[in-house]
Amino acid sequence: MSENHFRSFDFLVLGSGIAGLVFALKASEHGQVAIVTKKQSAESNTNYAQGGIASVTSKEDSFDMHVRDTLEAGAGLCREDVVRAIVQDGPARIAELIELGMRFSEREIPASHGAKELDLGREGGHSKRRILHAKDITGREIERALLNAAAQRPNIRIFENHCAIDLITTGKLGFEGGNRCLGAYVLDVNGNQVLTFTAPVVTLATGGCGKVYLYTTNPDIAAGDGVAMAYRAGAAVANMEFVQFHPTCLYHPRAKSFLISEAVRGEGAVLKNLQGDEFMDSFHPLKSLAPRDIVARAIDSEMKRTGADHVFLDITHKPARFLMSRFPNIYSTCMSFGIDMTKEMIPVVPAAHYQCGGVLTNVDGETEIPGLYAVGEVACTGLHGANRLASNSLLEALVCAHRAAAKAAAEVRTPVNLYIPGWQSGNAHNPDELVVVSHNWDEIRRIMWDYVGIVRTDKRLQRARARIANLQEEIREYYWDFTVTRDLLELRNIATVAELIVACAQARPESRGLHYNLDHLQTDPVWAKRDTIQRKTAV
Repeated sequence: MSENHFRSFDFLVLGSGIAGLVFALKASEHGQVAIVTKKQSAESNTNYAQGGIASVTSKEDSFDMHVRDTLEAGAGLCREDVVRAIVQDGPARIAELIELGMRFSEREIPASHGAKELDLGREGGHSKRRILHAKDITGREIERALLNAAAQRPNIRIFENHCAIDLITTGKLGFEGGNRCLGAYVLDVNGNQVLTFTAPVVTLATGGCGKVYLYTTNPDIAAGDGVAMAYRAGAAVANMEFVQFHPTCLYHPRAKSFLISEAVRGEGAVLKNLQGDEFMDSFHPLKSLAPRDIVARAIDSEMKRTGADHVFLDITHKPARFLMSRFPNIYSTCMSFGIDMTKEMIPVVPAAHYQCGGVLTNVDGETEIPGLYAVGEVACTGLHGANRLASNSLLEALVCAHRAAAKAAAEVRTPVNLYIPGWQSGNAHNPDELVVVSHNWDEIRRIMWDYVGIVRTDKRLQRARARIANLQEEIREYYWDFTVTRDLLELRNIATVAELIVACAQARPESRGLHYNLDHLQTDPVWAKRDTIQRKTAV
């Protein structure tokens, strides 16, 4: 490979959501930063986040309350020291975000002659209003503020339409002295060439894995790439059985992955069946404001009981002017599909939404492989436990990216001066039947939806494992016979992530949080602090 196919930086960041951008902004004060992102820089799970960021900013709230709510949602699997560290660090990081230009929604303080304060929302599982938001486009506003800030940093270079293929480690290259991350091989999609990026610090900020499932609220890029690459490199991956299904994705044949924010239920919306009857009363005392896993299972149960393909979310009892002001994006999107949420109930269905497990890290984002960090949804820090509390995800990304950048900057970073071979395609040729890739992709997603979804059984998991293993043999042969494409890379990664989700689910013989197995309905206290860790020898 020619020299112009090599890129060297002090920090390499894979992903351009809130976690990747915050890490890059902090790291740029200490060296040259490359951000590699699969599509345009604003395309990320962050950009689609509607609800907001959970943080203690009200006098009526407290760190202890936020910690308690998080621990309760996490069903006994959260690491309390991590939860407390992230919760307590939240206000300072929020202040920094506002300094960078983030505009959160405000409201007038009653009887204050025009003075304003942050307009705090409430979502399921929260005992207080603590959700900072920018109406219902919080993620889009965060991306705008962070990308504007990154554009002003000469030390940051963004490589759009570039897909990471695999991490480069000393273990893979056969060097002695332990496994260390040195960089990544990256496909330049537009240039149709593979580049070699090297850096003493590599940070995974690749988001989640929603596209492993047939129905998801995630954008197309969410194929679990970071988890798959880290696992292949030898890093530990944990708790992948805990996939959070958002209870309320818009159900419409032309609506692709559009979620109806939990904040809508926070403002009083109630779930009803097709007959117009409320049904959450029999599932949880908080009814429609119950934690997401309970709401998703309740909807799934109601749909199976009645044979319906969706349920309704009803907020028509609220004033139209309030709904149009509080939820302008949801209102306009629903209207574009002929649904007036001020007058009609919104048809909704559960969809894969958030990955609570991931690459095992500490609160500073450090993985088991020196030089490799993971921040945001791709990481498993111990904050979410068995079920993420609503809007804690952006908080985690913000805090842990800050901590990871500080940790990486404080370490001695020796430039990568080992010989790294360029990417070798061998005798691979262009694939002539892309329909095979498409078919395998669809088959994996259908298997995961049918057998490893909201409700599981031992038999379903075993069937999924066997079928995915067969598909992986096909994909492995296909991968090495043909030149790499983005579709082929993502297919390989979703197959790996599907395997990990099934393996973790089979390793947990109980029901806890988001993992609900009809053959093991009870929560086993023995498993309260056990992570389902998966490791693969680096090859």
